[in-house]
Parts: sequence; C-alpha cells; structure tokens
Amino acid sequence: MAVTIKKCEHLKAITEFKKAETNACEECLKIGSQWVHLRTCQSCGVTLCCDSSPQQHASKHAKSLKHPVIISAEPNERWMWCYEHELMTIY
Repeated sequence: MAVTIKKCEHLKAITEFKKAETNACEECLKIGSQWVHLRTCQSCGVTLCCDSSPQQHASKHAKSLKHPVIISAEPNERWMWCYEHELMTIY
C-alpha cells in the first residue's frame, strides 16, 4: 500500500537545505540549559532545541519570527516539519 505524504507550500518551497553549523542549541548555550534533540530553521539556518527539550527553542523561534519549516539536525534523520500546518515530510 502506497503512503501519501501531504506537503504544504512551505515544505514545497524548500529546495536546498540549511544544515546545522553547530552540534548545540545556540539559545541553550547562552543560558546554560540542556537539550534533547536539535532542529535547524530553514528560513535563517539557526540550530535550536526540539519540543522534547525543556526550553523548546525551535518552536518558540518559529512562532515569534514566523519561520515555519525546520529540519532535524540529528544524524541519519531526514525529515522536515512545518509548524504552521503541522505537517512532516521525509526528504
């Protein structure tokens, strides 16, 4: 059975990926906090912590700056998430 993955205009617009330049949450480093997993914003390239992390910097960043799409910055993970439409796709 084939699986259909929906894509919104934000996910469709990503043709080149901004990759993490660091293996740390830039905001957690500033405040001495821990993170669980990392995500990279596809609008500006900043790498921040995921929603499983105490500070949830990636979600806060997306909401405050209206940067809708992140990709996982974790090794061997190839997926994108649109915060606005709550859609995920594998790339």
